Amino acid sequence: MLATLSRVKSPRFLSPEILLGYILGQEVGRKTVTLLSHSLPVSAAWRQKVTAGTRDVSTTCTLCAKVRGNPKKKELSEKKLTRHFVDHRRVKLIAGSGGKGVSSFHSEPRKEWGGPDGGNGGDGGSIIMKADKFVKSLAQVFPIYKGEDGQAGGSKNCYGKNGSANYISVPVGTVVKEEGEAVADLSEHRQEYLAVFGGAGGKGNRFFLSNENRAPMKATPGVMGQERVLQLELRTMAHAGLVGFPNAGKSSLLRAISNARPAVAAYPFTTLNPHVGIVNYRDHEQVAVADIPGIIQGAHLNRGLGISFLRHIERCRFLLYVLDLSSPEPWTQLVHLRYELDQYEPGLSLRPQVIIANKMDLPEAREKLEILKSHVTQRVIPVSALTGQNTEELILHLRELYDGYLQGEGSGEDKPTRW
Repeated sequence: MLATLSRVKSPRFLSPEILLGYILGQEVGRKTVTLLSHSLPVSAAWRQKVTAGTRDVSTTCTLCAKVRGNPKKKELSEKKLTRHFVDHRRVKLIAGSGGKGVSSFHSEPRKEWGGPDGGNGGDGGSIIMKADKFVKSLAQVFPIYKGEDGQAGGSKNCYGKNGSANYISVPVGTVVKEEGEAVADLSEHRQEYLAVFGGAGGKGNRFFLSNENRAPMKATPGVMGQERVLQLELRTMAHAGLVGFPNAGKSSLLRAISNARPAVAAYPFTTLNPHVGIVNYRDHEQVAVADIPGIIQGAHLNRGLGISFLRHIERCRFLLYVLDLSSPEPWTQLVHLRYELDQYEPGLSLRPQVIIANKMDLPEAREKLEILKSHVTQRVIPVSALTGQNTEELILHLRELYDGYLQGEGSGEDKPTRW
């Protein structure tokens, strides 16, 4: 070992790890040659080559090693989230057709007139939509679905195999429409809707055996499966919805009161799809708050993001109007927001609500807050999503609205939504 150290000319900046790896490689090479020399004839040239340096030995060290560990997962940008999030789909569903019946007669030695033994065909597979709370978007739903066909019958009274049912997983809150009319509302986990029926299997000639006809030749084909074109619309399931104009600070407010992390930037229409954040309380109760993308004047006429996101407000039990105190007249925003909601669905703006005056950290916010309170009769909660000012009052009032919702819905037929 000392002789090896004396032969190695260590550079000025040679790392101790590299030097140790080189010495270990020399020792491994020598032992390998010694073992091979006892078992196999080894040429002197090859032995000299191996002894002079390392062969098939990895000198791992800190400088050469790959950096290990779990790097922090990067958050998806709003553009990539929009690419993955889909809230409407047009789907063509074709159920499986039934298998055809068979016309055959039993034949074996010493039994010439065995009679008909043609079996029936199997039924076609149906297509079923199933709500799944772990699915958050309609992006995984394909445009066309085809059910499995039933197998044909066989001789010796063998029936064909039925086609297996095809399940389509959709998010909770999906509304199924046909020609503009809602036919199903999947608002609960594991709720199912039989979209198309599979065709019935055909009958074999054994089915038509009777006292009048002892040798029927008739066999029927299977029935074609049902075919429908449906529209799927996802409406976000949340207790409260943040409603406001673009760049009012809705995403920043959702970040301040929950663990959600929507994109935030200093330009309008930063949020291109709804985000849902969960507000946790000490008694382990949870309230879901949805960040609805910005609404502009004429949204009910499908301007801007329009109707595609107004429908998400339908599911919200109470509304949180977010007003921007940096605008010249923030009280006019409330009038326009209520008008757009009522034009989309009459009475939508009359749900339990609270007015949130955001951006209280600005110098001119105090004066505009007093003017705003003189124009409205509802409760106004001044907050600053940037600094977190007075967000505790908002969270407590949110719980009051939620408790009132539980008492009102608990006495009715509908079950209150819990997270």
